[in-house]
Amino acid sequence: MIRKLIDYIVKAVKEYPRLFWVVVGISFIDRVGGTMLFPFFALYITQKFNVGMTEAGILLGTMSAFGFGGGMIGGALTDRFGRKQLILFGLIFSALSSLAFGLINTFAMMFPLVVVVGLLGEIASPAHNAMIADILPEEKRQEGFGILRVVGNVAWLIGPIIGGFVANKFDYFYLFVTDAVVSCVVAALFFRFLPETKPAPKVEAGVPHPEHESIGKIILGYLKVFKDLGFLAFVVANILMLSVYQQMYGTLSVFLRDEHGLDPQNYGILMTFSAFTVVLFQFFVSRWLRDKPPFLMMSLGTIFFLIGFSMFGYVNVYLLFGLALVVITIGEMIVFPVSQGLAANFAPEAMRGRYMAVYGLSWAIPQMFGLAAAGYVLDNFKNPSMLWFICGGISALSALSYYALHMRLHKQERFARHPAAEAAAD
Repeated sequence: MIRKLIDYIVKAVKEYPRLFWVVVGISFIDRVGGTMLFPFFALYITQKFNVGMTEAGILLGTMSAFGFGGGMIGGALTDRFGRKQLILFGLIFSALSSLAFGLINTFAMMFPLVVVVGLLGEIASPAHNAMIADILPEEKRQEGFGILRVVGNVAWLIGPIIGGFVANKFDYFYLFVTDAVVSCVVAALFFRFLPETKPAPKVEAGVPHPEHESIGKIILGYLKVFKDLGFLAFVVANILMLSVYQQMYGTLSVFLRDEHGLDPQNYGILMTFSAFTVVLFQFFVSRWLRDKPPFLMMSLGTIFFLIGFSMFGYVNVYLLFGLALVVITIGEMIVFPVSQGLAANFAPEAMRGRYMAVYGLSWAIPQMFGLAAAGYVLDNFKNPSMLWFICGGISALSALSYYALHMRLHKQERFARHPAAEAAAD
């Protein structure tokens, strides 16, 4: 297995452009900084301000809501001004906002801060995805996003360990300081090693190039995105799928603690095992996916979610909890790189930023409402296990939606995968 993994990495290094690997390396450093802080953010809020998870959830939901607005603005600016400037702005703002979070001493002041952080902090998000779409040809995007997922999971294996050490030995404030320093380092690396990747203007049927439009007209260009009914159906299916998936990082830990007595340490072991599974197998799964119909693969991956999350409704043994997470992890190794590749393929070149911003709804709406809805089920239903059967039903609906999209769109070249694509990539 290890030998095959090494051979795959060597082959991938040769196949993908150098600029892509520069992005991968810099993204890894950025992810380590983020994962040092993110797992402890809710703990920091509840401990410092002496509030419960309900208040913390409202605070984080507010940030997600305004983050979607920031992403919409960022998508338009990405198409108009390019990727590099927006990414640099996002990194510098991230450093400043991290320090602000660490310095604020009243919970009431956190709300105006999360509004500003949501709006400005997400401006750069569409630029990141657009840059990958710029760098990689269509047949390599799906696998490229899979490689970035591996990098993100390696960061999850490293960042929380460092973050936990800093929080225990020193103070939560130093987590914010460390994250700010990492953001500044990443900004310097982006500035030094990454050129602007925005494609040169060219004529696309029915799509005026942003360089020839005012900011107002670029923003109005979102109307064209929302008229793309196939893309909107894809986003809705994603919202259903991710409303289920996000329970793994919120509701599941509370359910296992309250209903089965599972302590946080053992839950952490389950999460670490999931990350290791991605690191070991994502490369091979991504390569296997290259010549497969993408919407069918989305349907298949969501069926794994159906099985894995439903298992939590009726199993009560630790090893079976682990098996359920393995099933879910198989699903996420399929759906996430395919989903990002599909979003890029939907977008006309001149509108990549705006399409990626609307694609952000896939995550924003589950973050705003998914965990709160699941919490209501746990708190008010006589049988809390019903939550996981509901998740299974939502997963089934999402899987059927992806299959319907396959039947509708698979004849279009950008949504079909053929053995010829593999040969072309090799």
